Amino acid sequence: MASVDHRSGDTAGEPPTGRTARAGAVRDPGGSVDGAGPDAVRGAAADASMSRPSDANTPGATGRDRRRVILLTGPSGAGKSRLSARLSATHGWPVVRLDDFYREASDPALPRSPLGIPDWDHEDSWDAASAVGALRLLVDEGRVEVPVYEIGASAVTGRHVVHAGPTDFVLAEGLFAGRLVEPLRREGLLADALCVRQNRTLTALRRFVRDLSERRKPPHILVRRGLALWRDEPRVVAEARAHGARCLHPREAESELGALLGAGSPA
Repeated sequence: MASVDHRSGDTAGEPPTGRTARAGAVRDPGGSVDGAGPDAVRGAAADASMSRPSDANTPGATGRDRRRVILLTGPSGAGKSRLSARLSATHGWPVVRLDDFYREASDPALPRSPLGIPDWDHEDSWDAASAVGALRLLVDEGRVEVPVYEIGASAVTGRHVVHAGPTDFVLAEGLFAGRLVEPLRREGLLADALCVRQNRTLTALRRFVRDLSERRKPPHILVRRGLALWRDEPRVVAEARAHGARCLHPREAESELGALLGAGSPA
């Protein structure tokens, strides 16, 4: 079975969510931004991941007063981005798109699929250390700069700033979000982890329409990719469960996460 692109993001042309400045991302044709190359964009979060002290040693970052992260994982097209957008619009929670931490096509460490495109289904296609570093910085400082990744270009094309208020939960959504459950739990950063899923045939149709409208890849590749994703969905869901995520329909997830407010701000 061909390797496939699990890139999330569910609505073509969907506006930015949460307290972000994504629309103001600065780009240049060479893939660098604001005079900094793509490696520098990722490097800030990675450096933070390596250099930040643990919460036990960080003033004002105890388990009771720091923000925490809600992870949203699940199959591509299942509704992760739509759910994040609704939660952000309702509660003002910031959104971090974990797919923005994919490796670039120029990165020799990026795996390739038999289709001749980056193998987005491979865990090595994604920079987990930089993602964790960015989330830690947002939780501790209330502000982080993250890359803007465009799947059609297979490259970082800009960067934007995400802000979090003192009582916000941070929404982090993406295919590989489940892989962050244990690292975030160890650091006391995790509030919840959910796997968003629906009828897989409906998910496949929505995904195809989205990817076609966004011109992510040529139509014949999208068809082959879609069939492979449809067959692969049970494995994706089972893997999310194995990482510790609870699997819910988007509306059920929205209701449960909204109930977090009834329990008070992050604690």
